[in-house]
Parts: sequence; C-alpha cells; structure tokens
Amino acid sequence: MAYKSAVEQGLRPKVIPITDTKQPAAEIKPGQSRAYISLEELAGFNCIDLLDEILHQAIQHRASDIHIECRESDIRLRFRIDGMMYQVAALEREVHPQLISRLKILAGMDIAEKRLPQDGRFTFEASHGKVDCRVSTMPVQHGEKAVIRVLDRQQAISQLGQLGLSRHNYRLLKGLSHRSHGLLLVTGPTGSGKTSTLYALLHAINTVHKNIITLEDPVEYSLENINQVQINYKAGLRFANGLRSALRQDPDVIMVGEIRDQETAQLAVHAALTGHLVLSTLHTNSAAAAVTRLMDMGCEPYLLASALAGIVAQRLIRLLCPLCRESYQLDHLEAASLQRPELTGMNMYRPLGCSHCLGLGYRGRTAIQEVMVIGAGLKKAIYTGTRSEEELEALAVASHMVPIICDGIDKAVQGLSSLEEVMRVVSEDHEREGHDGAGGIKAGRNR
Repeated sequence: MAYKSAVEQGLRPKVIPITDTKQPAAEIKPGQSRAYISLEELAGFNCIDLLDEILHQAIQHRASDIHIECRESDIRLRFRIDGMMYQVAALEREVHPQLISRLKILAGMDIAEKRLPQDGRFTFEASHGKVDCRVSTMPVQHGEKAVIRVLDRQQAISQLGQLGLSRHNYRLLKGLSHRSHGLLLVTGPTGSGKTSTLYALLHAINTVHKNIITLEDPVEYSLENINQVQINYKAGLRFANGLRSALRQDPDVIMVGEIRDQETAQLAVHAALTGHLVLSTLHTNSAAAAVTRLMDMGCEPYLLASALAGIVAQRLIRLLCPLCRESYQLDHLEAASLQRPELTGMNMYRPLGCSHCLGLGYRGRTAIQEVMVIGAGLKKAIYTGTRSEEELEALAVASHMVPIICDGIDKAVQGLSSLEEVMRVVSEDHEREGHDGAGGIKAGRNR
C-alpha cells in the first residue's frame, strides 16, 4: 500500500483537552482542564512519513527538543516546549528500528552501530523554511534513545532588542558590546539562552570594519560575514588551541563558545588584555560567581581585574498566555516575602489555560538578566583577590546593577510572567540571599 505524506494528507496537530492526573488537585481550578498535544494520527505511517510528521508537528508547536525513547512495550515520544517536557504520543514498538535507522541516515550516522552513542545533524525543509536538526543517539536498556535538537532559524534571536532586556540592562549591555577590548561573559545554566545572547551581541557589532571569529561546539546558526569555527575534538581542534590560532588571524572580536578549562580561561584573559574584545560563556549561578570561578581556574586577580569588562547572568522564564492570563491583587504577605512591600495591592497575573496555549497558561519565553559592569570599585575588589560573592554583588548593586530576581519581579509586575514562574526559576540560585518567595507565591494561587 502506498502511503501519502503527512503534508499531502493535510494533517494538522490535534489538541485534546484532558485532565493531567499528575498535577496536584489543589492547583486545578474548577472547570479547568490541561490540554495536551495528541499525535494519535501518526498510527499507520511508514518510517519516512512518521519522522516527517513528528518534525512538522514539533516545529509547529515550537518544541526545542524531540525525545524518542524505546520502552519495553512501546515508544514514548516527548517534546520540550518552553523548557518543559510533555509526552505527546506512544508509538508501536515495532517501528522503533526503522525510525532510528531513518534518523541516522538523515544525520549521516552509522546505522549498523547500536552499541555506542553517536551525533549527527541534518536540515529539514519545513513549511516556512529550513530548520537545522542536531541528533544524538544513546544505547539504553530497551534500545536506542534519540534526541533531536530543533534549531528553527525563524525563531532565532538576532537583535539585542529581542532579548527581553529592560531599558536599564539594554543600555548597559549596549555599552559593553561597543568596547574595543575586554572580556565579556554571559553566565547561566544549560538552556538559559546564553548562545542566543552572544549571537545577538555579535549581530550588533558586526560591521565590514571588524574581523570577527567564533569558536563553537557546535555551530548552532550560520551568521553572515562572521568566521565561525566548529570545534572538532576527534581532529584535535579544541577551544584552547583554536583560540591560539584565532589570535593569529588578526581578529577584532573573538567569541569562545564556552570557557571549560584553565588553559582556555587564561588564553581568553590574555586575548582581552592584548586589545581584543572576547565574548564567552560560563556555567555559574550569578554574575559575581563568574569572578570566583575564573580565579579558581587559575586566572591571576590582577590580570582578571584589567581584563574583565562585564558579566551578564541570565535565565529564561515562561511568558503568560495573553489570551487567558488571570489578574489578582498581591497581598501584604506575598509582597513581604519578596522583600518588596511597595507592591502590596498591585495587580499581578497568573496562568489559567486555554486552547491557544495548550492549556498550560504560558506561551513562549523571555530572559531575565543581571548586568554587572566592572567599574572602579569592582576592579579594586577583584585586584585584591576578593572571592566573596556577597561582597562583589553588593559592590555591583552599588554601581547600579539590578539583581536578576528583581528583574524577574519587574517583568511579573508588567504582566509578562507570573511571580510563581519567576520564583521557580531563580529561587534555588538565591537561597543564599534569604529570598523565600515560593511559599507566598503558592499561597497566592489558591482562591
């Protein structure tokens, strides 16, 4: 029997509202249901059309990752949307070998190798243009698990104005990006949008008068008129020796995808001191923590004080669905728990859920940031070897840095997100500051 492709059949994602039994009953309002993406129409497709339709629907639902997991009796298909994972279908187990083989062929991987992890990539032609897909496979108990990272060029951030920066942070970051030399770091956990911020910064400073070189692992998006280098560990091309070579290419700006080791850290500091603007990322919870991390990596304080230009710490929070968000007034206890008593009585918003947002109450994400500009006071503290994050943060706040939690609360005040979402993202990183907002926020959701 000949199969028609999903596009030829005119199939569209089907959303069926059902109650999520895993959600605490106290959090479900009367009459509210949780909508899920249902891909039941995938049954009966051959492996080529099956993968084609999975990709189409993942792109339509703005999924950043597709997880194909083989279980004992079936295949679990999950999408990561706005940073949260959702199960969308259970497929017949018999289709797993053909589906994984099809994926490996597209990604240029060895279909006969099932015992070792593999990586590959391919380009998928979606209805609105090309979408890059990165593929990773890994052998697990019941077969191979595959994860597809969906890199939609149409969704890529290319302008500083798209980063969700407040006016204050935008002005600070704009000034840092136009420095002729220095080390500018973007910090945060995996999946916090660091690469998008670096790409936006590069786009802002990309002119015919500058030679810009990037070292990336992997190269996520192609940037016009920028020399992008793919790190290749098998061939011996690492961040450290790639950075050494880049310095011999007469660069004005160098972007190092990540500072992972002592050698790369010291080379980045050296490059910043010798008249280059160096952009890179670190995995730290705050801007202040990046300073101590670099010291732990062996960077001399007196060199670091001269090299550092600024540090941006950021997280991603989900945006409230504008069609169904529900307003309420913040009471005194909630405002006090946030250490913002002036917000008492302020109109705030919380998620409700509708068909537009798949019943989740949220649609899309934006960033919250803190921008630490290394001024005279901070330079002096770093020069003397200060490792106290609290002291460095206090100096930065005195120099007009807005802490990331305050930026998040300000976005909640604007109605862009909920206080619950802001506290979910930042509370763990700010336990040392005594912010115990989670309890107050949860209480505020109960009527």
